[in-house]
Formats: sequence, C-alpha cells, structure tokens
Amino acid sequence: MEEILRQVGQAFVQAIPTVIFVALLALILERLFFRPVTAILTAREDASEGARERARQRVELAEAKGQEYDAAWQKARQEVYRQREADRRNILAGREAVIRQAREQADSLVQKAQASLAAQADAARAELGIATQSLAEEIANAILGAQTPGTRGGFSS
Repeated sequence: MEEILRQVGQAFVQAIPTVIFVALLALILERLFFRPVTAILTAREDASEGARERARQRVELAEAKGQEYDAAWQKARQEVYRQREADRRNILAGREAVIRQAREQADSLVQKAQASLAAQADAARAELGIATQSLAEEIANAILGAQTPGTRGGFSS
C-alpha cells in the first residue's frame, strides 16, 4: 500500500508541471482568445438586438403609415362618394326643374288649347244658332209660303 501511495504521490508531483501548464494555457486562452471572442459575440448580439429593435420600430412605423394611408384612402373614397351623391342630387334637381318646366309649358299649352277649343265651340254654337235660326226661318217661310191663303197649318176648314 505504501508503494501505491508513493506512486500516487510521484504521479501528483509529475502532474504538477502539466497542471501549471494547463492553468497557464487556460489563462492565456482566456485573455487572448475567449475574452475577445466573448466581446465580439456580445457586440454582435447587441448589434443584432439593436437591429431587431430598429426593425421592430420600422415595422411599427410602417404599420402606422399604412393605417394613415388606409385612413386617407377611406377619407378620399368617402369624399368621392359624397361628391358623386351631390352631383347626382344636382342632376336630379336639374332634371326635376326641366320636367316641372315642361309640365308647366304643357299645362299652359293645354289650357290655351282648351280655351281655344272653348272659344271655337262657342263660335260654332253661335254660328250654329244663327244657321239654325236662318234655317228655321227658311223652313218656316217654305212651309208658310207653300200654304194657300185659305188653309191654315195644312188643315182644311
């Protein structure tokens, strides 16, 4: 057992330079390699996080601009619809005015025609009355003139 302890002790003594070399190598690697690489990776992560944040801000800005654009588009569309409706109302009002004026002219022409017809009818009645009177007198003269002096009304006494 003593021999084993001595061999273990001798192995430890022989391992001391290796341990020192490994510790020294770890220290050198830490200072010369791992710290710069860690710094670079940290800077890279910060840069990517910053880029992500800037990208997120740009996306939010783009969404806000998109919403503004949509709102402006909707407003313009509503304005066009309002303008179309106003134009349509104006056209309908103009059409109504033209129709009203045409109706008034037609009513005026109808009233004039009715008045003219009434005047013509009155004139025709008057003419017919005169013609009737004249015809009645002719008939009466013809009947009375055809009678003989001793007969009255076509009956003999």
